[in-house]
Amino acid sequence: MSIVDVIARKQAGQALTTDQIDEFVKGYTRGAIPDYQASALLMAIYFQGMSRRETVALVRAMIASGSRAIHKTVSSRKVDKHSTGGVGDKTSLIIAPVVASLGIPVPMISGRGLGHTGGTLDKLESIPGFTTSLSIEQFEKQVSEIGCAFIGQSGNIVPADKKLYALRDVTCTVRSIPLVTASILSKKAAEGVDALLLDVKFGSGAFFPDVADARKLAFNLVEIGTDLGLEIQALLTDMNQPLGYAVGNWLEVKESLDILSGKSGAADLIEISLAEAAKMLLLGGKASSYKEARRLAAETLESGAAFNKFIEIAQAQKAEVSYLINPSNYPESGFNRALTAKEDGYIEEIHALKVGQAGVKLGAGREQKEDTINYQAGFVFHRKRGDEVSRGEPVVTIYGSTETKVQQAASALSGAIQYSKTPPPDNPLIISEIDIDGETGWLK
Repeated sequence: MSIVDVIARKQAGQALTTDQIDEFVKGYTRGAIPDYQASALLMAIYFQGMSRRETVALVRAMIASGSRAIHKTVSSRKVDKHSTGGVGDKTSLIIAPVVASLGIPVPMISGRGLGHTGGTLDKLESIPGFTTSLSIEQFEKQVSEIGCAFIGQSGNIVPADKKLYALRDVTCTVRSIPLVTASILSKKAAEGVDALLLDVKFGSGAFFPDVADARKLAFNLVEIGTDLGLEIQALLTDMNQPLGYAVGNWLEVKESLDILSGKSGAADLIEISLAEAAKMLLLGGKASSYKEARRLAAETLESGAAFNKFIEIAQAQKAEVSYLINPSNYPESGFNRALTAKEDGYIEEIHALKVGQAGVKLGAGREQKEDTINYQAGFVFHRKRGDEVSRGEPVVTIYGSTETKVQQAASALSGAIQYSKTPPPDNPLIISEIDIDGETGWLK
């Protein structure tokens, strides 16, 4: 195969054959195709797109580049959930133990945050000792024994995706729907699931801000996932303000612990966690109706069973669980400051993208993959969109390592929070669900 001919073919808008896609993935993974030629092909795909058949072939070639979990000793249907990312999105920390504690195995390969979006692995690794580097054998054993494991993408799991994503990141080809689809589904298929729930976000803090683009991605994921043999559904969810109260790794773990232990929490975070847990229970065959599945999920949170499952997972992955049982023992950030309301009225907007960008500057996120995370850094909001406030009332507390970083974050956040004299209209958190049969408005 001539890689130059393949690049030229895609540049001209022509479809690639399955063999051409296979040879490209194999050649680039083993180093036979240089970065500059792979970049040229990625850019051609970015502009010309890929057909459904081409995308399926790309996913299969990427899966074949490494090892795949089999879970031979697990007889139950295995279900996972994937979010396209946002600000304050810690739902995996809540949903996975809820679903696993009800007998549905959840094998989960998660990612790290980059830019304004957070990553599940960074949140988990804010817990001292928590290791996300498990072998395929360890991953399969833990899922079999306790029903859930959180791992990162190792060199043995879809190495083609790891290498291609790094190249996409530095060539501005990340926002390509077929390439995003291939990246997500190659990892999810490789982790050995039978069914997958997708949380595809839109809004200011989402990967695809425009709802039309998010919808297109959701349909593409559902179609390709179905072709791969997965039972797959997607929810379109709003990411115009941070999800929950906390933004920042340990702060988000702490907020998740409060909800897992049955304490009160942000209504939006609880709502989407229960909705997605219920959909996963339906996919796993645990319930016959959404109402029944949601009831089971809520009871699991209220009883403390989900909290106990999270502790069990953390212990299995070498975490110092004393910090989870007594979060007040966790080291505090060096500096904090409360930002107060500028006027009487209502919170009209908390701009998710601006909050996420301020978090990166504070040290809660990373601009480059090699950046170091400050696990204690972040924000805790005391008010959400639509809440009534009085001038001088605390709206958000900022946590950081230096006074300068806290001051910079305060300046950035002041432009992210908007006020109005009247309550803003309600925005639905979930607007629709998508499966292979089409899209249905969310009326649950």
